[in-house]
Amino acid sequence: MTFSRIFLCWQDEIVEGSARGFDPHAEGRDTLLVVRWRGVLRAWLNRCPHMDVAMQYRKDRFMSADGQYIVCFAHGALFQPDDGRCALGPCLGQTLQQQPIVIDEDGAVWLMDIPAQHLTA
Repeated sequence: MTFSRIFLCWQDEIVEGSARGFDPHAEGRDTLLVVRWRGVLRAWLNRCPHMDVAMQYRKDRFMSADGQYIVCFAHGALFQPDDGRCALGPCLGQTLQQQPIVIDEDGAVWLMDIPAQHLTA
């Protein structure tokens, strides 16, 4: 299977305890979110496993006020930023869908994408 790379951002553009949304396939909405948690960047599909809706209430608003959880603002579910597991809410025990990213030697963050496979958010 061959992967292509889609540029998302520079790694230093996402600060600790924050997340940013991306529209890697130019669909007109953020289908992906990237969070920096304990120094590590992780990407998740921007879809709540409980309600199948986008999670932010406005652009790039994915994190709880204290920066400890990814929040689904549709119903208040809290997700662990390191493994995507729901810690509180109606989707307890379910997880967000992690997406593969790499950071190159220049600090660019890339989504590793399978051709013809679009994120379904």
